[in-house]
Amino acid sequence: MYEKHNSGRMHTAMIVLLWGGCLVSALGVSYTAFLSRKSTQELEVLRRESSSLQVVSGQYLLEKSTWAAYSRIERVAVTELQMKVPESKKTVLVYKQ
Repeated sequence: MYEKHNSGRMHTAMIVLLWGGCLVSALGVSYTAFLSRKSTQELEVLRRESSSLQVVSGQYLLEKSTWAAYSRIERVAVTELQMKVPESKKTVLVYKQ
């Protein structure tokens, strides 16, 4: 009789233990899903930021190429700095040895 009563307590304890394990496991799955959604949201924010930075970078490259265009540099040199192309007899070529 004692063993039967003790066996019943063991079954109850096992059921409670398994039920607790299932509860902890469910909480773990929920928390992991929460972290996954949060990480996905952060990833999307960073992708949007990366995309906007690429657009700005492209605009800066376009602006840089506009400012560095030979025609613009020549126009600024002639009009603003009053520079002119030297005569050919005043030009000296230096060769690398």
